Amino acid sequence: MTSIEIDPSRLSLVREESTYLALRTTQGGRTVYTTRVPLGDLSVILPLPDPAKPDPDNRKVDPVHAKGFGQYLADKPDWVAPTLLARDTGGCRFEPVSADGTVGYLTVPWALGGIARLITIDGQHRILGVHLEKKRITDEIARIDRDLLRTSNGTKKAKLEDERNLLLARMDRLKTEYVGLDIYVEMDGIRGQQMFVDVADNAKGISSAVRARFDTYRIANRTLGDVVEHPLLRGKVDIENDRMTARNRNLMGAKHVADLTRAVIAGPGGRISKKAEATLTDSEVIEQTKDFLNIISMAFTGLAAVTEEDIESYDPKLSEKPKNEVPVPPTKAMELRESSLLGSVGMLRVLAGVFKSLREDGVEDGDITEFFKRLDRHMAAPVADNSIWSTTNAKDDFELNASAPIMRTQNIVHLTGVITDWYRKPPAAI
Repeated sequence: MTSIEIDPSRLSLVREESTYLALRTTQGGRTVYTTRVPLGDLSVILPLPDPAKPDPDNRKVDPVHAKGFGQYLADKPDWVAPTLLARDTGGCRFEPVSADGTVGYLTVPWALGGIARLITIDGQHRILGVHLEKKRITDEIARIDRDLLRTSNGTKKAKLEDERNLLLARMDRLKTEYVGLDIYVEMDGIRGQQMFVDVADNAKGISSAVRARFDTYRIANRTLGDVVEHPLLRGKVDIENDRMTARNRNLMGAKHVADLTRAVIAGPGGRISKKAEATLTDSEVIEQTKDFLNIISMAFTGLAAVTEEDIESYDPKLSEKPKNEVPVPPTKAMELRESSLLGSVGMLRVLAGVFKSLREDGVEDGDITEFFKRLDRHMAAPVADNSIWSTTNAKDDFELNASAPIMRTQNIVHLTGVITDWYRKPPAAI
């Protein structure tokens, strides 16, 4: 019998760990390993979150939010994401290679490799999102492969091949693009749970106002800097806060400006579609929004007063004075919120929707201005039981003594339709 030589080095054994280049430092008395891992490795070395079975050391994961991150990766080649945080319960091994012992090889156990696995502190939605995106790509490739076997049409085959190559490129990105991972060595489970609480407590959530200023993917946000230069808004927009409290001296927040822009472009309850985002130019959106602001500034006396007011009176530092100090004179915007429906961003969104609808019907801007002027005397707040908002088909969109319409989307959309119809068939009071 002929002898057979076997090379053991050619055989792959069962592997339950991965090795990365890492930096070893200290934080809060704990050893911390800092490394970067391929996106595709996340669900291998970190537990895959199950929305139906929350991790006792973490919060329940939202599958919709997780799927959204996967879609974000697919849609945005220039994606960005913060470092994930995990806890090492004793399974990691670090082999230093630098003289000072800070740089070395970090061997990390796989999530299914035993009890000494990593535990996620922050990043569950990113882990699940990448996993769902990998599964989506794999399923799509399998579907295309089946379709390729079934078709003999050359044109269709070429199209399917193009789709397949695009999906393979997306899968390759998950293997070749990296995200940061900080691993804290902490054996104590109680202290580990406290780490999660500390991270959550110390993270300052991003307000919608701040998001509106910096999220340049959406045209309503991207055009914000130009829109707020309109005289009605200049110096009177809160760039940090979403809520207009009684002491807030501004007319509205940055988020509300973006909401008005969306209402002008897509209606008060709508979103600007991806197709519209791709076809609209920034200048078109800015021009249309400023046209609306011009009209309401001329038509409504309360907004005209805000437009004409000295910007210096809106100094935000005045709002920070303690309540026991001598109160500073209120701004016109503060007075508007006290006495007029126009101090409500909801009402302004409705008017933006009316503006959009009438323009689409071919109504000239001058006629829209005159129509709004006829509504001006009906803008007093709170809403009285004998007002047009209580005695017409708008009554379902207001509560008695309210200073704003009901903010549910269906009410905002309904009220927009009601007021738009009034242009052609006004109630007797107008």
